Amino acid sequence: MSVRFYMDEQVPRQITLGLRMRGVDVLTVQEDSRSGLLDPDVLARATELQRVLFTRDDDFFPIANELLAASIDFCGIVYSHQQLASIGDCVRDLEIIAQACSLEELMNRIEFLPL
Repeated sequence: MSVRFYMDEQVPRQITLGLRMRGVDVLTVQEDSRSGLLDPDVLARATELQRVLFTRDDDFFPIANELLAASIDFCGIVYSHQQLASIGDCVRDLEIIAQACSLEELMNRIEFLPL
């Protein structure tokens, strides 16, 4: 099964659209009617939906560390710094992850883009 993504609020719409054009299953926080949700709740929601969170917000690092320390599972995070990966880089690399990885492989992990 391919990876499905949950897009954080700050992710540019062009990334979401680019992934959809390539057949990647993507759901945004806004489409899920969860705008304004606190970051820990965004990650919990992604996990509830069995989706990997894609974000450009490094505030998720300490949240992930707290969950790991408490032995609480999460479905994984893919992180891209806004200045280190272009929109095209993100689309390309997220498509690769969606096709090449499983949800189980990304559980409790943070992956960084560009690959």
